[in-house]
Parts: sequence; C-alpha cells; structure tokens
Amino acid sequence: MGGGVKILFKANLLLFLFLALGLIFGNSLVAASAGTLLVMKLLNSPMLLKVVERHALQWGLLFLLMAVMVPLTNAKVGGKELFKALVTPAGLVALAGGMIAAYLCGQGLGLLRLRPEVLVGLVIGIVLGVSFFKGAPVGPLAAAGFTAILLKLLGLHPK
Repeated sequence: MGGGVKILFKANLLLFLFLALGLIFGNSLVAASAGTLLVMKLLNSPMLLKVVERHALQWGLLFLLMAVMVPLTNAKVGGKELFKALVTPAGLVALAGGMIAAYLCGQGLGLLRLRPEVLVGLVIGIVLGVSFFKGAPVGPLAAAGFTAILLKLLGLHPK
C-alpha cells in the first residue's frame, strides 16, 4: 500500500471507529458526526471538508447559544426578571460557572490547536463516560479544557 493510501485508510478507519462507538454506546452526536465526515471523505470533497473545518465550530456554538436563548423569546420573561434571577446566590454562582467554563473551553481550544491528536482520546473518553458513568455527552472543547488543565498540573502541557 502506498503512503497516501495508508493515510486515507487510517483516517477512514478512525472515523469508522468513532461511528461504531457512537452507535454501540448510544451517542448519536458522535455517530452522526463521524458518519457525516466519513461520507464527505468518501465523496472526495476536500472543499466541503475545508468549509466544515473552518466554520463548523462557530456554527455549532451559534446553534448551542440559540438553543439556550430560546426561553428569552417567551414574552413572559423580561429584563427585570432576568436581572433578579442573576443577582440571586444561584445566579451569581452560575455567572462564575459560566466564566470558568468559557475559560476552560478557551484552554481546550488552545490544546486542540497545539496537539490535535488528543481529540481521539477525548472523544473515546466522552463516549465511555456517557456509557459507563451515566455522564452527559459534553462537547470536546469542554473536555479539552479540562484535559489542558490536567496536563498543566502534571507538567505535560506543551509550552
């Protein structure tokens, strides 16, 4: 097998592995993501893959934020009620939690840029965590952020 064929085979095998893990362990998002990318690769559409690579993260965050903000479209919730909820102890803790999560995701984004190979362990870890520990399918950015902090604490994070 030529070098290019080996790389293509390994990449497809990895996507197929994620597809299988997602299906076996009931993580439809992992399965759908891997399956969609596998189809795109098999269609040999580098331009489409480049568009996904450049914009999918922003699109995903856009839809996530829209989903979280949908309750704000309800006329029953106004600015005064939102402010009152924000200044409660739970609201202030949630504000701090959101800030910490944003910081962690930023650390995760940096880690994925420096060491994209960690994504394999992250996705498998997420699938296993959902399957065996009744966890929730967190995003790879949150998992990467937590991993980046652990790597720093262990002295293993690249400078």
